[in-house]
Amino acid sequence: MNIDYAMLTDLYQLTQAQGYWDHDVQDTEACFHMYFRSWPFSGGYAIACGTDQVAEMVEGYRFSDEALSYLASVRASAARPLFSQSFLDYLSDLRLSVDVDAVREGTVVFPNEPLVRVRGSILECQLLETALLNCMNFETLIATKAARVCRAAGSPVSEFGLRRAQGPAGGVWASRAAIVGGCASTSNVLAGQRFGLPVAGTHAHSWVMSFPDELTAFRAYAASFPDNCVLLVDTYDVDQGVRNAATVGLEMRARGERLKGVRIDSGDLAWHAKSARMILDEAGLTDCGIILSNDLDEHTIKSIRDEGAQVDGWGVGTKLACAYDQPTLGGVYKLGATRAPGDTAWRDHVKITGSAQKMTTPGVLDVRRYYYENGLVAGDMVFDVNSGVDDSETIVDPFDALRRKRLHGLSYEVLLHPLARKGQVVLTAQERSALAARDRAQEGLATLDESQKRMLNPHTCPVGLEKSLFDRRQDLVARLRGID
Repeated sequence: MNIDYAMLTDLYQLTQAQGYWDHDVQDTEACFHMYFRSWPFSGGYAIACGTDQVAEMVEGYRFSDEALSYLASVRASAARPLFSQSFLDYLSDLRLSVDVDAVREGTVVFPNEPLVRVRGSILECQLLETALLNCMNFETLIATKAARVCRAAGSPVSEFGLRRAQGPAGGVWASRAAIVGGCASTSNVLAGQRFGLPVAGTHAHSWVMSFPDELTAFRAYAASFPDNCVLLVDTYDVDQGVRNAATVGLEMRARGERLKGVRIDSGDLAWHAKSARMILDEAGLTDCGIILSNDLDEHTIKSIRDEGAQVDGWGVGTKLACAYDQPTLGGVYKLGATRAPGDTAWRDHVKITGSAQKMTTPGVLDVRRYYYENGLVAGDMVFDVNSGVDDSETIVDPFDALRRKRLHGLSYEVLLHPLARKGQVVLTAQERSALAARDRAQEGLATLDESQKRMLNPHTCPVGLEKSLFDRRQDLVARLRGID
């Protein structure tokens, strides 16, 4: 969608940028990291998503004449503009020159490890904060919700949430994120067109009500869509609707066609699904599937399956596209290091706060993911790319110095990969594909132990700071607090 990413920001990003420019420090090199602090949905993992939109943001980042005219009109007081004309002239010529590294979309990720690293002038890095967080927070949240729903479902899930999503842009990007998280298709035609996603859908109750009776409506729909016929059977009475669908299914079979399925959208879904299966099987339509919808999430889906209902597909809308039970991921974007133009050494920065969970990590950071010989994840190490890794390859819980794990000798991969260099996106079309990201998510989930994927009280994967980085942070905090 056509989004003005330069203006998709909070005012303080722009005032801070002018402050850097006013004091001639706009070219100080900075390194920022985006990460989240707590497990979404009280689960044991998240699915990274949003870097395709970040790439779109980097590609199109410009301050238009219209945007600059608006900024010139913003007043600090009744008489004085908030932004100086010389600063606005600077913005008019601004072209991003940042380097961006990020986890690949679909990667399984955990709290307190960087998903995105941005390096460049401190002014440019600052300007990107709000839009970058908007992309990564929302889409990672939806992809994670989709992964949980699809894991509970055990059969294909179609995302149906556009009509209740948070606006057109939210709906489009939610549909893409749902595919990344594991959904088989979406009802969102615009998202299908834009991102090359599989689209799916049936008909509404209005179709049935617009005909003299249900059977006539079903026959008409089957005539129009003989190769993709799924009938919504709960307009009047579910059991009668299934019997009418069975009648049409047998008529289609006689013509060499097939009724793909029936959809139930109300009532006791588990009960109706079992009853529908009996009616269809007795009619000899054992190949006709049952699809359930109606305010589903991972918990209701699990309950339905636990009751023994045989379900061939699910339509999940509101509670997926709106992340109904958790409105935000809570990701943050924090400064880790700076260096003056011409310097080779980086200066560490750390935020110290009254809450230990909000203390940041200094440096230019990356993540190593270690694996046991059986292919399961052993732990993630956050390390400074300029300092390397201590020979012990030990991780330390950033909030508990006594919780440590040695990973020496295990195989590993580095999680951050180039997204942009000097403001130019370097991702290929395949790397930006939502379908490729979906495959990556499934591969990543397979590397987690089953205990880490359960919905209730999951075991969590260890994530820690590389030992020397942990020690360095402790020393820096002690110095800033005046502790000898």
